[in-house]
Formats: sequence, C-alpha cells, structure tokens
Amino acid sequence: MEQQFDLNTFAKILTDKGYNGYFHTESSCAGKLKDSISEFLEVWKNGKDAPLVANNLHLTTYLEWNGEDKPKVECNMWVKYENGKFDLQGTEMYVRRIDQYGQLLKQSKLTNLTASSFPTVKEAIAQVSEKPKEQIVPRKRGFRM
Repeated sequence: MEQQFDLNTFAKILTDKGYNGYFHTESSCAGKLKDSISEFLEVWKNGKDAPLVANNLHLTTYLEWNGEDKPKVECNMWVKYENGKFDLQGTEMYVRRIDQYGQLLKQSKLTNLTASSFPTVKEAIAQVSEKPKEQIVPRKRGFRM
C-alpha cells in the first residue's frame, strides 16, 4: 500500500517518533526538519542546487550527541520525494555509532520502511548501542561464625 504525505504530515510523523533535532537536507540547509526541507526545496526549485538523485531526498541528523569528545549516533535516511509528496515506502536508513574521531563503532541498515515500521529514535539508538556489561558485585569476605 503506497502512502504519500505532504511536508506537514511527513514532518509530524517523524517528530512524533522523536526525530525533533536539527537536520541537514542534501548536505545543506541546516535546521529543524520542516524548516530544513522547506529551505532546500525552495533552493532546488529556483535551480540553485543539483537535481535529486533518483527522487530521493537525503536527510542527516544526530540522534545522540554528548559532546565532541564522546561517541555519537548519527542517522542518514533517503526518502522518496515526487510531485511534492514524501513516500516512506522503501525508505532506506543507516544508523551509525561513531567515536570522537569519526571511526565507526557499530552500524545498522534499515530498508523498506513504512510509516508504521519507521523506528522511534530510542529504537534506532538501541540498534547501535552497546549492551551494558553486567557488573558482578564482589561478596564481602568477612568473619563468619
């Protein structure tokens, strides 16, 4: 079943799933999701930017950022954009945990996403997070009677 959304509906779907940070659309036009896409589409329609590759709009954002010196989780997604509508069917998404030097720690690739199967931010982060190691609490070695 093909579902296409206008910009407002598309932005609401992603915002409701926790994608409420700042985005880069096609590696330019930084801002909140709706503002970033709107600005890019305006620039694109005026012919100041290259045409979209295979009608896919590339969106980039950080899902988790704890400072320059800590690992971070970034998200890259390619969303179909045709005739002024966004189609989440077939969306491709890469979620990557990278260290402070940009080295890949863990990556997850999600394909054939739909509006209902699109992961929340917490679910996406969980796919590349390291499981906390269980710490064994040493037993007290006291005098027993």
